[in-house]
This record gives sequence, structure tokens and C-alpha cells, in this order.
Amino acid sequence: MTQTAELTYESTSRFAQVTPSLKLHYHEAGSGPTIVLLHGGGPGASAWSNFARNIPVLAQHFHVIAPDQPGYGKSDKPIDHPQYFVHSSEALLALLDHLEITDRVHLLGNSLGGGASVRFALDHPTRAGKLVLMGPGGLSTNLFAPDPTEGVKLLSKFTYEPTRDNLEKFLRIMVFDQSLVTDELIDERFALASSPESLAAMRAMGKSFAGADFEKGMLWRDAYKLRQPVLLIWGREDRVNPLDGALVATKVIPRVQLHVFGGCGHWAQLEKFDEFNRLTVDFLGEK
Repeated sequence: MTQTAELTYESTSRFAQVTPSLKLHYHEAGSGPTIVLLHGGGPGASAWSNFARNIPVLAQHFHVIAPDQPGYGKSDKPIDHPQYFVHSSEALLALLDHLEITDRVHLLGNSLGGGASVRFALDHPTRAGKLVLMGPGGLSTNLFAPDPTEGVKLLSKFTYEPTRDNLEKFLRIMVFDQSLVTDELIDERFALASSPESLAAMRAMGKSFAGADFEKGMLWRDAYKLRQPVLLIWGREDRVNPLDGALVATKVIPRVQLHVFGGCGHWAQLEKFDEFNRLTVDFLGEK
């Protein structure tokens, strides 16, 4: 087992050719039951950008796998693919098969990664353990907030006008605590997000939600089929997937609980770091 004090980007970085046409980059650390961390879909997002601080903590309790989803980070960026949740969940299945992990895995997903986690659990129920979902895309159904939300509008604006200023505007509505959005973070995310390959992949991802199989992204329709225990985590000040989006999910998912953080936006794993980690470890450890 890698000692958590030694965990860095380089020490946890791995690559896997999961299909003849798709290579994934992922981070791996710890031992025990496997938990998969699936990051959100903002410009320049990656597993490390979303979960760098959480991985060492979770690796004290679990075997952690944190992939860059297709189109993000150092993973391949195909632009011809099915509805994105299907695309990502099938890539995850291929990665687990490649790693010969056949037991159930817990899934922790933020935003886009939350949607991919639910799609995986619906399509491969015997491979999915408990779900921890933070403001999950596709499962969130706005009852009171306008749709598209402020966050989705700013994401779309960056996709077609990829300037540093537009990226900063997007990042600032992601969090309640504005001190988290530093010049270093903006520059780092902009360098990753503004490459031609990343922009093409982001546009393809967006278009997949309006493709022929768009209903695969409407996860709230099938959420009643989930049999796994589900922990929903929401920031009260989430401006990407607002809190009212949790109401349908809490009504229809059989084994669900909802935890709301005040003074928190879309990145609960960062803004409420200690509480989030304790909540996750306790939930996954319950019998």
C-alpha cells in the first residue's frame, strides 16, 4: 500500500489501454474495498483537479481509482461517441475489466461524474456498490430554478468563446468561497481547457445530450430502479445544479439520504473538505 503522505500526482498516475481505440489516464492509491471517483465536467477538469486533496484521505480506507473521464485530463478525447453518461460508464467498465476488478465498486461522482456513476449503476447493477453523488447531472431535476441554470449557461459560453475571462466567470459560480478561485487555478484550468482537442471533446460531449439517444441522460426517469444505498450531497448555494434538483431524486430513489451543506456551492468535496470526507467514509462503512 502506498503511504498517503507520499501520494502525489506522479506517484498515483497510471495509464490503461482499455479498448483498442481508448486509452484512459487514472490515479490509484490505497487498499481495501474499491471506490471510483468520477470528476465533474467543467473546462479543464480532471480527476486530480477535483479530488487531489480527497484521494490521500480516502486512500486510508479504500482502494481509490480516480480516472480522467474520456475527453478530459490525459485520457483520450474521442468526439464520436454515444450519450456522454453511457460513453463514460462504458469506459469505466472497460477500465475495471482491464484491472480485473470484478467485485462491486463504490462510486463517488461530482456533477457530470455523478451522472456517469448513476448510468453505470443502472446499466451494470451487479458491479456497483454504494453511490455518493454531489449535485449529480442527469439526476438533478430543477423544479423552481430556471433551466438552463447560470452555471450551464456559462459552461456553454466558454465552450464556444474559450477565453480566460469566460473561464474565470464559470469557476467563480462553482464555489461559495471565492478565495478558492486563484489566478493559479484559472491559469492551470485554462491551459488544459483551451487546447483544440479539449474544446472539440467538450463540444462533442454537449451535443451528445441532444443526440438520438439523449434519453439516456434523463436519469431521473429511471432512478427508482436503483437498489444501492445512495447518499446525495448538495451545496445550498449550488448555481450549477441547484438544490431543488434533489427533490425528485429523494422522492423516487428507494434507499436515499440527502445531506445539504450551507455556505457551499458545487464543489462540496473542496469547500467542506473535512466534513465531506467524514460523511463519505462513514456512509460507505455502514453495513
